[in-house]
Amino acid sequence: MASINMSYLDPTTVMLIGIPGLEHVQFWIGFSFFVVCVVAFLGNIILLIIIPAERSLHQPMYIFLAVLAATDIGLCVAIAPKMLAIFWFGSRSMAFDACLAQLFFIHSLQGMESGILLAMAFDRYVAICDPLRHTTILTPFILVTLVLVVAIRAMVLVGILPVLIKRLHFFHSIVIAHSYCEHMAVVKLAAEDIRVNKTCGLLVGFTILGFDMIFIIISYILIFQAVFRLHQKEARLKAFNTCTAHIFVFLEFYILAFFSFFSHRFGHVAPPTHILLSTIYLLVPPALNPIVYGVKNKVIRKCVAQIFFLNCQSRQ
Repeated sequence: MASINMSYLDPTTVMLIGIPGLEHVQFWIGFSFFVVCVVAFLGNIILLIIIPAERSLHQPMYIFLAVLAATDIGLCVAIAPKMLAIFWFGSRSMAFDACLAQLFFIHSLQGMESGILLAMAFDRYVAICDPLRHTTILTPFILVTLVLVVAIRAMVLVGILPVLIKRLHFFHSIVIAHSYCEHMAVVKLAAEDIRVNKTCGLLVGFTILGFDMIFIIISYILIFQAVFRLHQKEARLKAFNTCTAHIFVFLEFYILAFFSFFSHRFGHVAPPTHILLSTIYLLVPPALNPIVYGVKNKVIRKCVAQIFFLNCQSRQ
C-alpha cells in the first residue's frame, strides 16, 4: 500500500495493513494464527475450570497459573479478532481511539503476564529455599495483594502511553504497518517531536519487563544455590523438576519480548519478520503455557483426561 504524503490533523481512523510485503499470503497465514488462538483459548479455559475445581491445586503456584491463563485469554481477545479480520476480510480501518484502547489492553496484559511470572518465581523461591514458611508467607491475602499490585502497576504505567499519544495532533500518515496497534508503530506515524513518547516507552518497558526479569534471574540464582546444597540427588532432581515448567515459560516470554522490543527501536529487521515474530510473541506463549504446565503436572493431566473421557462417554 502506498504511503500517504499529506499531514493529518487529529485523525479519527487509522489503517492496519497486516504484514507488509506479505499481503498476498496473509490470508493463509491467518489460519495458522487462528489455530494457535483456538489452542490458547481451549487450553487456558480448561486450566480455569480445573484449578478452582480441584482442591489439590489450591496452592499459590496454581492460583498464579489461573491468573496467567486469564491474562493469556485476554491477550488473544485483544489481538485475534481484528488481526484475523484484516487477514481474511481486508477489514483494515480502525477508529483511532479504538486503536489506542487496543494498544492499552495489549501492553497492559503483557505487563501483567510479566508480573505474574515474577510472582511465580517468588513462589518457587519460597517453596525451595524456605519450605516450612511457604504457607505462612504466601497467605491468601498476600496472593490477592500481589495480583492486584501486578495489575495496577501494568495499567498505570501503560496508561501513560496512550495519554502521551493523544497529545500529538499532526500525523504524516494513518497507515500502520502492523497487524495490531503496537505503541511504537503508532508513535512513528506522528509528524511532531516524539522523543517524549519514545523515552516513556523505553522507561515503561524497562520498569516492567526489565525489573521483573532481573528479579526472576536473582530468584533462580538463589534457588539453584539452595538446590546444589542438597545432599541427596533425588531431592535435587525433585526441586529442579518443580521449576522446569516455569523456566521454560520464562525463557519463551522474555526472549521473544526483548527481541520485539529492541528490534522496533534499534534494529534493522525486515518488517515482515519483525511483525510475524512480534505476533508470535503475543500469541504463542498463551498457547504453550497450558500445554507446558499440563504436561508437567499429574493432577492437571488426570483432570484433562477425565474431561475428555466423560465427553467421549456422553457421545456414546
